[in-house]
Amino acid sequence: MRVMAAAVTAAALAAAAMPAATAARADDAEVERLVRQHVQPMLIAAGGMAVAVHIDGRTLFFNYGMADMARKEPITSDSLFNLASVGKVFLATLLAQAVERGEVALDDPVAKYVTELQQGGDIRKVTLGELATHTSGLTRTPQQYEPAHRGPYKLPDFIRYLNSWEADDAHVPGKQDIYSNTGFVLLSLALQRRFNTPIAKLMEARLTSPLGMSSTVMPVPTANARGQLAGAFRRRAVQGYNFDAQPVGAPGNQQGVFNWPGTGQMYSSARDMATFLAANLGALPNERPLQEAMALAQQGVFTVTQALAWQVVRNGDVTFVDKNGGLSNTATYIGMIPQKRLGIVVLSNCGREPATRIGRQIMLALARSPALLSEDGRQGD
Repeated sequence: MRVMAAAVTAAALAAAAMPAATAARADDAEVERLVRQHVQPMLIAAGGMAVAVHIDGRTLFFNYGMADMARKEPITSDSLFNLASVGKVFLATLLAQAVERGEVALDDPVAKYVTELQQGGDIRKVTLGELATHTSGLTRTPQQYEPAHRGPYKLPDFIRYLNSWEADDAHVPGKQDIYSNTGFVLLSLALQRRFNTPIAKLMEARLTSPLGMSSTVMPVPTANARGQLAGAFRRRAVQGYNFDAQPVGAPGNQQGVFNWPGTGQMYSSARDMATFLAANLGALPNERPLQEAMALAQQGVFTVTQALAWQVVRNGDVTFVDKNGGLSNTATYIGMIPQKRLGIVVLSNCGREPATRIGRQIMLALARSPALLSEDGRQGD
């Protein structure tokens, strides 16, 4: 499958026009070669990937394959992808920002804000910080605790389950790392209650709008369900495919067992995600308070491997700070090597693509490429 498009930021284009830009253009070609080398063998018969690489203070975009096979629409840097669990890092950033502002504390019990839980049992011991670090003890989904439940969880079902939840020896709050979608849905609800604002509006006002991320959106709520993308955004959303190259749902498809307003997945483009990545790498000097919240979200809280939503993974002398996501029709990844000021976004409209492995391999290759190192052995400033 061939590269459908590749673009660089305006800053990179301006640099290319300068007399001393020959080395920069060579660097860009090397980045493109390494990205293509790791992406193309993974592409299947349907769908494709949008990739954004932040390196040496600039962002490069690479797009492969089709947003919609039937309509023969190629993926672009402005195509919208379901972020799946990568959306958790946005929620963790909202929490970190509120902590930095003194509006909440990581050790606040969630029942302080979701007051229906004040009459519950063990759920009253769970804190906001434990929800954000997957250390609450809550299972990945409620059905793992109550398998007899049938159908989606509406908000009353969710509150009933939480109040009945009991922590056994393997699920003690603050004692172990158990990946929990349940915990992040509860964290979202707590933030909505704390600020008396729907999570989509809170996200826009505090995070995406200040960063100029106009293509990062959540479903428009309906009265009794998670909602759907607004029409203008839905038209830009990619068609999702499974690993057998079959379409799954319509563009803008929402998945999951939680079904009330505010529980849908986020959508974003490679261009918007590149802005979020740059901010997390401290590359946006005009957004200092928000970047301080992002730095807090990247710090290990429970163990050296789990921060607020972000994972901290060590590979020899390299430390990744990253997050992945996946559904039956999407695979996503955002990752950084902070000490190299290097990062990547990988968005695929095919479920089960190894986006995490691809992203980490590309970053390692870039970090160790002689063509991308300055004379003193570091990536150029």
